[in-house]
Amino acid sequence: MSDVQGSWDRIKGKVKSTPTMVFSVIGDSDSFVPRPWAKTVFQTALIEAAKNGGESWILYRGHDSGLSDIVHEAYINYGDMEFGTENDTKPMEDEERHVKLISIGGNEVNPLKGNGNDVETISITTPIEYRETSGAGEDFLLKFEKFVSEQEVSFFSQKMDFRMPVPIAIIVCEGDIETIAHISAAVEKKLPVIIMKGSGKAADLVLDYLENPELLRKKASLLFGIRFDDNNYDKLTEYLKTIKNKEDLIGVFDVDNDDPLMLSNIVGEAVVSCWAMEKILTEEIKNNEPPKYEDRPRTAFPNSKMNGLTMSGSSVAWKLLKRNSVKPEEITMKQLLGDYQKESRPYVLNPKYASPTSLPLYFYFGYQLLQESEVLKQSGHILLFEALKANRCDYVRVLLDQGVKFKLANLPELYEQTVSCKDCKFKEDDCLHMQWILKQIQETHAKALCHKHKRIMKKLKEAEKDNEKEKINIYKDKEKELHTSVADAGKGLCRKILRYKGTIVASNGNYNGGKEDGDISDLLLWAIFANRKELAEICWLRGEDHLLTGLVCSAVLHKLANKANNVKEQILSSELEEHSKLFEQRCIAIMDRMYEENTKHAIDLMDDEAVIWGITSSPLTFAYENFMYDVVAHTCSQKNMNKQWYNNLAPDLMPFLKSAFRKPKKFFTAPLTKYVYNYIMFFSMLVMYSAFVLTSISTEYYVQDIARVFEYYVYFWGAGDFIEELISCFGCLDAKGRSHRGYYSRMKRYLYDFWNVVDLLSYALLITALFVRHMHPSETFTVARRMFSLSLLVMYLRFLEVFLIHRRLGPTLIMIKEMLKDLFGFLFVAVFIVIGVGIYYHANLWPDYQGMWDGDWTKWRIWQIIYYPYFQLYGELFNDFLEGKDLSDCSHNTSVWQSDSSIERCPQEDWTVLGVSAIYMLFSNLVLVNLVIAMFSYTFERVQENSEKLWRFERYTVINDYEWRIPSPINLAFLPYRFCCCPGRKGCCLYKCRESCCPKQVKKEQEENKKARKFRRNFQRITAFRIRNKL
Repeated sequence: MSDVQGSWDRIKGKVKSTPTMVFSVIGDSDSFVPRPWAKTVFQTALIEAAKNGGESWILYRGHDSGLSDIVHEAYINYGDMEFGTENDTKPMEDEERHVKLISIGGNEVNPLKGNGNDVETISITTPIEYRETSGAGEDFLLKFEKFVSEQEVSFFSQKMDFRMPVPIAIIVCEGDIETIAHISAAVEKKLPVIIMKGSGKAADLVLDYLENPELLRKKASLLFGIRFDDNNYDKLTEYLKTIKNKEDLIGVFDVDNDDPLMLSNIVGEAVVSCWAMEKILTEEIKNNEPPKYEDRPRTAFPNSKMNGLTMSGSSVAWKLLKRNSVKPEEITMKQLLGDYQKESRPYVLNPKYASPTSLPLYFYFGYQLLQESEVLKQSGHILLFEALKANRCDYVRVLLDQGVKFKLANLPELYEQTVSCKDCKFKEDDCLHMQWILKQIQETHAKALCHKHKRIMKKLKEAEKDNEKEKINIYKDKEKELHTSVADAGKGLCRKILRYKGTIVASNGNYNGGKEDGDISDLLLWAIFANRKELAEICWLRGEDHLLTGLVCSAVLHKLANKANNVKEQILSSELEEHSKLFEQRCIAIMDRMYEENTKHAIDLMDDEAVIWGITSSPLTFAYENFMYDVVAHTCSQKNMNKQWYNNLAPDLMPFLKSAFRKPKKFFTAPLTKYVYNYIMFFSMLVMYSAFVLTSISTEYYVQDIARVFEYYVYFWGAGDFIEELISCFGCLDAKGRSHRGYYSRMKRYLYDFWNVVDLLSYALLITALFVRHMHPSETFTVARRMFSLSLLVMYLRFLEVFLIHRRLGPTLIMIKEMLKDLFGFLFVAVFIVIGVGIYYHANLWPDYQGMWDGDWTKWRIWQIIYYPYFQLYGELFNDFLEGKDLSDCSHNTSVWQSDSSIERCPQEDWTVLGVSAIYMLFSNLVLVNLVIAMFSYTFERVQENSEKLWRFERYTVINDYEWRIPSPINLAFLPYRFCCCPGRKGCCLYKCRESCCPKQVKKEQEENKKARKFRRNFQRITAFRIRNKL
């Protein structure tokens, strides 16, 4: 024992710390030929488990090859990844090096690592590894392992006298018969053993025996590659029987199938299982008083992976607490957990870090202590905070299910350690992570999220160091108030990203974001900015208004993905876009399931308004405003549109027409009726406008009364229709107040629509023609006639919009619109080629031409430059012109064409012009023209593939427009009424009048609507849990 004690003391003296977790890796063997196995998975799992253990030691044999070499390589890789170029110079005792590699009793020494002396000293072979040579063989290692398990370490806080045995786990890879003997002796001493399944040899033999002991002889021969005599076989059988009897102490990690991050969970379970059966615990507390809470229920680690391990009122954690004479009160629990919180290393958008309190073993003890003390809901937020930072979704789910609430006071630190970039300064533009992307959106809000907490804490530490009490109090007050500003900044960023105005949350319970769910909604927004997919799902499931919340999350992530793509962060952009699509798929799945189970409420849900992070909208409106085609095209949305389109009348033509007599008010206010009537009036205007343009532009015929009727009817119709378009653009008379965006966002959304641009163009041309006709009259009215004709042409193009609602013609119009976009893109490329070729023609056919801008603008030479190469796109040759032949209306005499502007200068012959023309026509006709044809073909296929989806989206545009629109020019008579009363809104005079006249009926309707909305909110929650299988 003295040798073991001496080794322990020397190692502790060198590493300057007591381990909070020890891994002993065994299985070195030179006797047999190994087989290939997933060594990289093992290396990753070992290092991740060690990092999760806090101050961890990795014990290994230190041989030159085999398993020892694998462990040594894993440790070197860990150092390179953690410390970069400083790995070789950062000593073992450095406080940032939390994982120590220690060789125990190695028989062979790598000459590159040490000299191999058998003296009982520790030789520092490299700055990052220690070699303990005081003992050799499995016996010494086993004694050392047992000795380590009996030592104690401070658990939650160094300030409190609460200690526990040092957790140790024996990791078995490969191995030989001595390894099996080591496992047998270890389980006899109640030491946990984790076997790497798939590593071969002894490890797989043990697992095969535990599954089927009858195949031992055959398996042993195959795995070891040797034949056993009876004596060796009997010993092997005896070892394996011992292991079989202690099977509960064996953990299994499958290197071929398990996630490397799972090893820490398996280790934690095995350690707790050993401690639970350790007699020393019960012996040490048997003379103490029993716990005061005699009726305390049985508790369990609420993780499904714990295999149902349960503890009674005197659990392992409780026994340790009693053994250390600590009174388990709420204040003590908070101090125990709070003092142990350590600053973790944040990796921006790659949360692979953890601090000890969020790991399986420590979380298990912290959870048990809080549960046994019946203060889990009051103090569990400490564990929840650590689990969130460490991205441990299983722990977060458990704590939230137990009613633990996240404290907003921890929100600033959560943003700082996960969203803020540690290595980049906020004021500089050298960071391309999420912090910088948020800064580009709104610097003030981004600074509050990512930088303010760090700055305040830095100043607070400086004040504490200088012992300036006044400043300490000031900064502490700022820290306490910071969480509110951070929460508001997050919501403000969300609204800024989506360009919505902020909405004050109602206190009547109708909207989300109230006090009860404010914490979880803030947590969800953090998970969105940090791109934590699983945590975002957990928070989303535990919120309210799941459909609208999911759509908002999807839209925010999509916008962030576009921002990341703009700064060429393709990986981050693709991850955010994938997360966005995930939320949209969840929302569609909710709509599918709800439509199957309760069609009526699923349809009505699409119009339920709610407030999400200050954004007021309904699911259908929000999906439309953010171009979520799949959501708008969904059956629930389309059924909701049909209700609006037919104004809750029969959705068929003949029954709808018959309702004009049975329900005239609903019939004449239905969007479909207004739509048909509007285009009837539109068509009548086109007929009158055409007659006016064809016959009555000049003043000679203007005196006729019929001409005045035609002209002024066009003006009145145009004024009324223009007013409706302005209302549509800015939403100032929107009946339901659906859109809550700013005017800039509404205008931008309005101009995105192709047909709205055509509408505005027609108005601009009509107003221009009106001014030209009346402000600048002429004898022939040529300019006015051209403007009126062009305006009429655009009006006819506008009339095509009437067919957009048709199921067959609608997709055709969408194809034309999309092809026009391709055409404009083609012309943008072609114009540079045309101008370049035209300049070459002109420079060589008319050298040193001086009158480029002489005369009227219609006679500028630029039109001549463009003319020839442009029409060559359509196959015109112009050979006589390009060959420089004499023309009848031109002259080579300089004095003649300079003195008379009506005579053109003849082109000069140049053979290179024909050569360039031949190449240009080959390129333009075979490449450019076929390119635009190919673009049209691709657009046709794309639109045809999604024709139904695109048509349904455009259909909603029409339906939403005509829900409040009044056909022109009738709308002019209703303008005063609409501006004064704002019919359809809750606060309008008609609503107040009805409320005062029929208070009981109004109250009854309000109660019914409130119950229905409450049901639909619960309906969403139940459906969301069911589709995600998280009940």
